[in-house]
Amino acid sequence: MPTDSQLKAAAPDHSPKTLDAGNAPTTDGKLSRRPLPFWKLLLLVAGPGLVVMLADTDAGSVITAAQSGAQFGYSLLIFQLVLIPILFIAQELAVRLGLITQKGHGELISEHFGKGWAWLSVSTLMVSCVGALLTEFAGIEGVGQLFGVPPWISISMTVLFMVIVVATGTYRQVEVIAILIGLFELAFVAVAAVSHPSFHAMVTALGHQPLGNSNYLFLIAGNVGAVIMPWMIFYQQSAVIDKGLNESHMKAERMDTAIGAVVTQIIMSAVLILTAATIGLKNPNVPLDTVQQIAGALTPILGSWWGRAIFSLGMLGAALVATIVVSLTASWGLGEVTGYKRSLANHPFEAPWFYAVYLLSLLVGAGIVLSGINLVKLTVGVEVMNALLLPIVLGFLYLLALRTLPERWRLKGWYAWLVGAVVIMTALTGVYAGIAGINF
Repeated sequence: MPTDSQLKAAAPDHSPKTLDAGNAPTTDGKLSRRPLPFWKLLLLVAGPGLVVMLADTDAGSVITAAQSGAQFGYSLLIFQLVLIPILFIAQELAVRLGLITQKGHGELISEHFGKGWAWLSVSTLMVSCVGALLTEFAGIEGVGQLFGVPPWISISMTVLFMVIVVATGTYRQVEVIAILIGLFELAFVAVAAVSHPSFHAMVTALGHQPLGNSNYLFLIAGNVGAVIMPWMIFYQQSAVIDKGLNESHMKAERMDTAIGAVVTQIIMSAVLILTAATIGLKNPNVPLDTVQQIAGALTPILGSWWGRAIFSLGMLGAALVATIVVSLTASWGLGEVTGYKRSLANHPFEAPWFYAVYLLSLLVGAGIVLSGINLVKLTVGVEVMNALLLPIVLGFLYLLALRTLPERWRLKGWYAWLVGAVVIMTALTGVYAGIAGINF
């Protein structure tokens, strides 16, 4: 992977002599007129989009996709594909706002709508982040229990690992580690391939959409909520800034986001296909609310040790990368409103509040999971809250894209109407998921 020095060489640093990202530096450090090939620029810039998308397929999303496949076979597979452009549209706005304004999401809300709205937005973000961490730690705990590891050991080791990764690394190092961990999620694709899915059944399912079934509608909404999450917007907008990217990297960062959107939905589709081809055929009514229940249902079909081991790798990759992203999002988001230093480029002693919030969010999430609270009921409550937050988060995202950007980058014309329609439909679906979750 490219080093920090290579990235800085390709990215403008806002100094009087700005280095153009489209030109390659020569060996003597001077600016060359030779344009940097796009694929090399993409390797330098890529990361924020791929990381946030890998985190999107977290433990809760995996359980949602598993329930979809187990209960309704391949019928919901089409929605995993439809969500790719919707996911890209939402995250591209975060990229656009971050690269052009060089300000985080909470900071822009504060400037254009007032401190009160900013505090409301960031306060709900903090609650959402802690809620997401509960899901991730519950997933990690579940994987540990599959191999006889006590919860306090698996969760304590996770917290220690997360602190070491962030406190001792630059943004680029943290990003590379997150990507490497997140790629373990591709284990789901491997397991789906050996589950012998039926292509004919997938095609047939396209014409079988039980829209009159309330449980089916609830899972449609649940899949939307599992893909479009409030903390994703905050994270990617802050990450492109902390990485040192700006307007000249727009094309490459959009490509990074598009690739990430496709990868995360391939993984979600793989989980759905896996459970549809196995549990959905043999025992569609089995409960799938925890990692143990999913693994237990798959073990007789995939084999005791290998099936459990490969599935656990995928789940660990999903939960760990999401833990990194969500914890950093909490630190960045609160800093955007309070004004404390908030960059991985700063040493812990230079930005104590940034690292303190990061650590505190991890400890709160770990403490609640280890307390023995009913995680199933708590998870439902978190999902309901996240769903109800979508109108606020997406609404601010859309309004900021309309108001804060210069003419060249501002939403306008038919694309502004398209984005507006996507925001409204996604927000309404989120509200439905919240209401359905309360009554479910």
